[in-house]
Amino acid sequence: MRQRALDLIASGATNAEVSRRLAVPPGTVSYWLHMDRSKRGECPGAHQTRCPRCTGRELDEAAYSYLLGLYLGDGHIVQYSQHRVPSLMITCGDVWPGLMDACHAAMEAVFPDNSVCRVRKIGCHNVKVYSKHLWCMFPQHGPGKKHERRIELEPWQQQIVDAHPWEFIRGLVHSDGCRITNWTVRLVGGERKRYEYPRYFFTNKSDDIRQLYCDTLDKVGVEWKVTRRGSDPYNISVARKASVALMDTHIGPKY
Repeated sequence: MRQRALDLIASGATNAEVSRRLAVPPGTVSYWLHMDRSKRGECPGAHQTRCPRCTGRELDEAAYSYLLGLYLGDGHIVQYSQHRVPSLMITCGDVWPGLMDACHAAMEAVFPDNSVCRVRKIGCHNVKVYSKHLWCMFPQHGPGKKHERRIELEPWQQQIVDAHPWEFIRGLVHSDGCRITNWTVRLVGGERKRYEYPRYFFTNKSDDIRQLYCDTLDKVGVEWKVTRRGSDPYNISVARKASVALMDTHIGPKY
C-alpha cells in the first residue's frame, strides 16, 4: 500500500488524490512521502525565512504601510499551542473581493518567503500567513483587545507611515472605514429639496488607533471631525468637498 501511494505521487498525483483513491488518511500519505524522501536524502531541512528587522531583508514599505492599517483595523496575531509559529489573520468580507485580493497581495509582498492562504468563514475569508517574525513586524501585538491596551507605532514604523501615508490611510479605511452617500434637506427658493453628498467614515473603539488615523489625515491635508455614536467618539468623519475629493483620488469606495 505504501509503495502504491509513492508510485501514484511519482506519477503526478497529489497527496489528497492518493488519500481518496487508497482510502488512507492524508497525514499517513504525507508521512510515507516524508520518510521516502528522508531515506533518499531529499528532505530540504528547516525553512529559513528572512526578516527586515532581524536579518536586514529589503521591505516593500508601501505594502507594509497598507498591511499595518489592515492589521490595526481587522487583524490579529495568534499562536495556538499546537502550532510552531504565530499567524497573522486579516478578516475580509466576501462582498469586497478587490479588498481581499489587495490584502493577499500585500501579505505576499511583506512576507515573500511565506505562503499566504485564505480560510473560508461565513460571509468572509481570513487572509492568513504564518511567520515566526510576526512579533518583529507588528510589535503592537499583545494580550487583550486593541482598544483596551496602548497602541503606538515604533519609530521605524512611523517613518514608513510618513513616507507612505495614503497606503496607511487606505488600509485603515478598508478595514474599519467606509464611503457612503449622505443626505440632508435644504430650503432652495422656498422649497425643501433633498441634497446628497459623499462622506467617509472611520469607526474604531481604540483612542490610539483613531489618533493615528487623524494624525495621518492631517499630514496629507484632509479635514476631519469627530462625530459621536451616543456619548462615544468612535466615528471620524470626512465630509468637506475638497477633502472627500482628495480621499477619492487615493482611496475610493471598497470593491
